[in-house]
Amino acid sequence: MKPGDGEVLLAEADPSTEEGEERLVREFRRQLDEGMWAAVPTESHASGRRQAELVKDFADIPADAERVIFFPRAAGG
Repeated sequence: MKPGDGEVLLAEADPSTEEGEERLVREFRRQLDEGMWAAVPTESHASGRRQAELVKDFADIPADAERVIFFPRAAGG
């Protein structure tokens, strides 16, 4: 998601294929290199509470994750 733009699809691929994983890793790294943070939405099955877990490496993304959300770091000091 980008501020003011809503959700924007940056990349979509099948991570179980070598080509798909390479494409997703490349976009993941590009976003981090541009200063974005990455998070994976999660939901507690017991309480239904929704949260997001920060990820710093593509390997940290759970295999069953449907999406990764990129967002800018907060401005200021």
